[in-house]
Amino acid sequence: MTHTYQITGMTCSGCSSGIEEKLNGIAGVIRATVNLEKAEAEIEMKNHISTAAFQNAIGTKYTIREKIDEPMVMPIPNEREEKSEWRQLFPLFLIFGYITTTAVLLNLNPFDSHGFMLDFMGLFYIVFSFFKLLDLKGFPESFKMYDPLAKRISLYAVIYPFIETALGLMFLLRFEISIALYATLIVLGITTIGVTKVLLDKKSIQCACLGTALKLPMTKATFIENSLMIAMAIVMIAATF
Repeated sequence: MTHTYQITGMTCSGCSSGIEEKLNGIAGVIRATVNLEKAEAEIEMKNHISTAAFQNAIGTKYTIREKIDEPMVMPIPNEREEKSEWRQLFPLFLIFGYITTTAVLLNLNPFDSHGFMLDFMGLFYIVFSFFKLLDLKGFPESFKMYDPLAKRISLYAVIYPFIETALGLMFLLRFEISIALYATLIVLGITTIGVTKVLLDKKSIQCACLGTALKLPMTKATFIENSLMIAMAIVMIAATF
């Protein structure tokens, strides 16, 4: 017999593979397959196994329950769903607000637009790398789900937070700014390609821009934040010619 279960709490492929391994280790389970994108597990078993046994095996970090087929209904867009998405992204907007305010205050009297952009980009990298470093073990798996280079080179996903930290310090300390600007175009350009593909494919995955500590969905806001940094880098490179 085969049953389908819903699993909540998974944030990366490491979570799904770990759960799959634990489920397959249960006596009586013939084969268990976990789908991260659907947040589901399909379990083939010799005899009926209680949901409690599955829950005990995967631990309290995740929740598993049997999926109940429901009649298909046409989705009706509503204001409540839209507000829910904006509420999920609130931490991202809050961080952007703090970074922008700090960069403005550092360059007042008189206002220096060039200094503002350097400080904004520096603070952007430092703050975002900080959140990635909070879960350095889980971040690479989430990042590899959409970054093209990280998918091919696992080491790149591991060192990415440190690359952001280095670039942030270069901008804030005004050290080798030209190198930092070109590196920004390359690093964020590659990531933006992956983000664009995810958005076009309408896939539902977690954004790793703030690491895995804050569970943010991949949305247009992710594309906008990267595009803003790339635009600033282009403007500052153009100003040097």
